Amino acid sequence: MGQESTPGQPSNFGPPRPSEQSDEAESALPSPAGFPTPGQPRPATSPAAGSATPAENVAQTPAEISGVTSTAPRSEATFPPPPGSTVGKARRSPWNRGRDRVVAVVIGVVVVAVAVVVAVTSDNLHTSRARADPPPALPAPPSAVPGAMSLLWQAPSSATPVPIGQADTVTTADGSEVAGRDPLTGRIRWHYTRENLQLCTVDTAWGRVNAVYRKSMGCSEVTQLDPATGRITAQRNGDAELGTRLVSDGSHVTTTGEHLLDTWRDDLVKSMEYGQVPFLQNANKQPRPGCSYGTVAAGADKIGVIERCPDDPHDRLTVYKATAEHEDEPQVVFSAVLAGSHARVIAMSGNLTGVLLPEQKLYVIYGPDGTQKSAYPMDLPQPDVDPVGRTEQTSRTAAAIYWFTGSKTVALSRDDLTPRWTLDGTLGPGITFANQLVVPIRGGLAVLNEADGATLRTVGVDRGAYTGPVRLTALGPVLLEQRGTTLAALR
Repeated sequence: MGQESTPGQPSNFGPPRPSEQSDEAESALPSPAGFPTPGQPRPATSPAAGSATPAENVAQTPAEISGVTSTAPRSEATFPPPPGSTVGKARRSPWNRGRDRVVAVVIGVVVVAVAVVVAVTSDNLHTSRARADPPPALPAPPSAVPGAMSLLWQAPSSATPVPIGQADTVTTADGSEVAGRDPLTGRIRWHYTRENLQLCTVDTAWGRVNAVYRKSMGCSEVTQLDPATGRITAQRNGDAELGTRLVSDGSHVTTTGEHLLDTWRDDLVKSMEYGQVPFLQNANKQPRPGCSYGTVAAGADKIGVIERCPDDPHDRLTVYKATAEHEDEPQVVFSAVLAGSHARVIAMSGNLTGVLLPEQKLYVIYGPDGTQKSAYPMDLPQPDVDPVGRTEQTSRTAAAIYWFTGSKTVALSRDDLTPRWTLDGTLGPGITFANQLVVPIRGGLAVLNEADGATLRTVGVDRGAYTGPVRLTALGPVLLEQRGTTLAALR
């Protein structure tokens, strides 16, 4: 859910009003015999009952001019009007001609047509929504991961990269609809639908749901919703690119893109823009607008991005602040050219940034000034393209950051980003559910010891024919799985 001219003053030109025309005509013509000259007082007359108004004294009828006696009472003698005078004659309406009436009709038709087009294409006309009362509280989660879990319900949710479960509500997003559902039944409690727009991505931050819709050339329409009731809490127009994802550090949200990164506060007010700014007002404010961008991460009110610039021999890591005095003038913390290409920024914590260098088969941690603090062997397949949405698949618990490489899950320390352990054969990063760490694997879930990654037990889950990556979210006693374009609720 983003995103002016002032009407001109009416013209003072045009034909003079009748009173103005009469005064000007009278002052410009010579006075006939018996008439006082301009500025000379008229002879005094005695008012009589039924005497005419001053306008009647000036205006004369053709009958009076021709000498026909009038029955109307008179208080003064009448005289023929001076030659060329228009006094007493009504002006012809400028709209009496046939072509003027045609023009008026055409203008009316055009106005009606424009009004119809505006109404048909109006966003409000194509927006439907239904709010709900806050939901009842969910049952408490179990004390440990159950030995078996079955499917409660599933629903299409192609616009949610990660399941959204907040405020005792599951939020799904597909096509043009964002819907708040009962976690136990899947019943829709509230919905927000933009019938003429398609969703780009939907994610959560600040305890709210942020829905980004596609309009025109990009993902520019942003609506923020209360997950409990579906109430709109903020809206904005933005400049996010197609294929964008939302990256959050808890304080700000940043949209990913190949040429532009936008950062918003919790009220959706833009706090920073980085890259090729559309409708540029202040030149020479962006450090390298000609570069393209790879993966993006965020942490501690900073954004880290991999840049690929024409003049650099390899990829570049840049870290800049999420806010500054001027939103179009980024405050760069550091920017350093890396040792190789195809780099990927994995995670950020405090002043540290973790980066994968696949050509060197290294995972490197950079300090607050961009210098290398430590490096660890990390032999992973070298991808030809950046991951979908230009973000790595990571999750956080109270103890660690979990990174899914595409084939294994790596546990990183939340304090210093150092690798702690690796588990092969997984389908996604881990989360805490029922006080235990669970990681999706083929055929179900692995319950792990969070300290060393040892498998405590496994739980079978039937996913049918689906074999792709799985993202997890826990909500009370319900475990949510994002399986491609489908969200499934388990218990």
